[in-house]
Amino acid sequence: MSNPQDSRVGVIRIEGTNCEDESAQAFSSLGCDVEKVHLKQLVGEVEPSNCRNLSDYDALYFPGGFSSGDYVRAGAIFASRMKSGLKSQIDDFISSGKPVLGICNGFQILVELGALPGSDSGTTKVPNAVLHTNDSNRFEARHVNLKVNSSNKSFFLDNYETNQVLAIPNAHAEGKLILDKDMLNEIENNNQVAFRYCNSEGSLDSGYPWNPNGAPNDIAGITNSRGNVLGMMPHPERVFHGWQHTDWTSSGKKPDGPGDGRALFEGVVEFLCK
Repeated sequence: MSNPQDSRVGVIRIEGTNCEDESAQAFSSLGCDVEKVHLKQLVGEVEPSNCRNLSDYDALYFPGGFSSGDYVRAGAIFASRMKSGLKSQIDDFISSGKPVLGICNGFQILVELGALPGSDSGTTKVPNAVLHTNDSNRFEARHVNLKVNSSNKSFFLDNYETNQVLAIPNAHAEGKLILDKDMLNEIENNNQVAFRYCNSEGSLDSGYPWNPNGAPNDIAGITNSRGNVLGMMPHPERVFHGWQHTDWTSSGKKPDGPGDGRALFEGVVEFLCK
């Protein structure tokens, strides 16, 4: 197994992105070499010495936020700019099996890119899903409970217990995954669902507010069929440490121990080190 320091993670940002610092810190605290890279560096809109290529990185991370103000649709402008200049690089990166992770706005970007639910060659020509406005028609921000779908065998979930129930912060206005019935059946049959919203006991179909956006089948996160691209709406980087859980004093969680989001990042790093 190689050293995590040999693994280079690119956290991609543009105007309106946030959470990139927490996301980069999560990977760097596990020993990875992390760079916060602006999209302009990837598409060659800076001086040559500051340009980057997707192939410079072993894993890509799309953080949360409100990229380009979420105009048109959440994540649509970011995705369009990537497709126009980087589509072949993105497809090569995904088809090589390297990890790609998108959180909240990052999930929206991956869907708009066509990287999720995705295709065998990487991205689809046009999106075949969308993250739509929450059923409540408002911004939903609170801790939610997620049930790990252990039928999904992606390395992202390797460090979670079977069907483990997590408490993860949620903050979005457009988080309802919408896709046609055939595509929904396909991702279910392929075990591409990674996380589902549930109540604190792990029961599904509990309705609002346990499911904060009305997503079908309580879907909170999915992977592509290969399992190397993951998008999810809640923010695991915000509970990397035990003390970041708002209820750690009453739940018995150790403040100096791991938070519920840490295992997700550990799964990526261990995959990179194999």
